Amino acid sequence: MNELITVAIITILAVISPGADFAMVTRNSYLYGRRAGLLAATGIALGVQVHVMYTMLGVGLLIAQSPSLFGLIKIIGALYLVYIGYQTFHARTVSTAASATEAAPSSAASLLNGFMTNAFNPKTTLFVLSTYTQVLHLDSSITRQLAYGLFISFAHWAWFSLVALFFSSNSLRERMLRWQSILNKMIGVVLVALGMMLAYLPMTH
Repeated sequence: MNELITVAIITILAVISPGADFAMVTRNSYLYGRRAGLLAATGIALGVQVHVMYTMLGVGLLIAQSPSLFGLIKIIGALYLVYIGYQTFHARTVSTAASATEAAPSSAASLLNGFMTNAFNPKTTLFVLSTYTQVLHLDSSITRQLAYGLFISFAHWAWFSLVALFFSSNSLRERMLRWQSILNKMIGVVLVALGMMLAYLPMTH
């Protein structure tokens, strides 16, 4: 029970802390609508499973011990965030929420936004790896490890779905779209800055 409580507390604190995932869901939700935001949240939850699976397979230990491999993950994630940030900074403004929704990317693209942001996020790599190596016992069953992985994914999905619902609400979204030129530049700068910061993230906490 103590193990479960510890995993739950660590996961909740990690999920609600602002970062690249939060910025991506906020961007998709206010700019393109509820569907794009929820799909990004789902993509984030799927991205978490990438970290869970390679950690359970032991690849996570290899990543932790290999600066070059960890560095590659950081660079890929950083470049993706910089790319999305640049696109957001230069995004074409739209007049209404309806026209913004019509201009939304495909469902697959929205899902990929969330997936890529999380799957190549070195902070999530370190979070999942440290949770599994420091909290779980050596004799923890595969079933328990899978259950914890599903819980971590569910926590990400639930939180970022709430974020998507909040920022895609009609009244708030209309107000944000009136300031979209400034907001796009602000979110774009944040995504680029997060990408650059993640690129310099150290191997350990």
